[in-house]
Amino acid sequence: MSWPSQFSGVAAVKDSFPSQPLHLAIGMFDGVHLGHRAVINAAVQSARRSSGLAAVLTFWPHPSALFRPDSPTRLLMDEATRTRALLQLGVDAVIIEPFTPDFMHIKAEDFLPHLRRHLPRLAAVYVGENFRFGQGRQGDVGLLVAAGHRLALQVFSSPRVNFNGEPVSSSRIRAALADGRMEEVNAMLGRTYATTGAVVPGRQLGRTLGFPTLNLPWSPDSRPRLGVYAVRVTGEKSSAPLPAVANYGLRPTVEAAATGPLLEVHVQGDCPFREEDWITVEWLSFLRPEQKFSALSALSVQIAHDCEAATKFHDGG
Repeated sequence: MSWPSQFSGVAAVKDSFPSQPLHLAIGMFDGVHLGHRAVINAAVQSARRSSGLAAVLTFWPHPSALFRPDSPTRLLMDEATRTRALLQLGVDAVIIEPFTPDFMHIKAEDFLPHLRRHLPRLAAVYVGENFRFGQGRQGDVGLLVAAGHRLALQVFSSPRVNFNGEPVSSSRIRAALADGRMEEVNAMLGRTYATTGAVVPGRQLGRTLGFPTLNLPWSPDSRPRLGVYAVRVTGEKSSAPLPAVANYGLRPTVEAAATGPLLEVHVQGDCPFREEDWITVEWLSFLRPEQKFSALSALSVQIAHDCEAATKFHDGG
């Protein structure tokens, strides 16, 4: 690819793209879930059929940061993670439009002309059927279609994807994540929810108890439920995912005032990972809530039970 794969706003694109038809998927796409993928895949497939380019136009920060600065939406992904996930879907570029007051006040009828001025090769736009845009969120798919006709742009809207009879949505995934319903989270994402980071030194308490852990400092905007999970771990030193059990929590038995949740992972079997190794933890199933024990011996007994439960899960039991 001879042009950047990421741009800060449509104004930054200028003449960076080759003179090919541009197919543009538009949305916030927090979580890059199954519904988002339907929109983006439609843009990618159409671009390939027409020897065009596929790009995503998304926004940062989330509009709620301007509309509700005291209570913005808790996001499933930070900007960098979302961009990587979008590029993995085969798009040629991701355009991240800064969601500023000026952008927020663009009138709905001016939205497509605004894009066309900055993206002269724009041939088609792709959105979800519930897409809203423009000042006061007054624009909908119908208005987008009408504006597209005037500009000779094609407009495609994808129907919402349902799971268990209800539409998949980022807010629904956030709720399931907060409840620890990882099977539902993963089903709606269309992939396994994962945490990636570098292993940091710990207090070695797990090793003392007979269950050494890999420690990952991690502060997601939208947190999973505190507790114990069956997970699997991959990294540079493993050719296949390794079964593991993880605790995500405040460690009330050993810390009186934790500064925030910590992700601790115990690999079941030989562990090839060490401090500073980059690993990915895939969250599979919630086993139990975090709890405080009266003594370390009681905690050790419970960890053994947790490992048995995780082993049973990994073995398909």
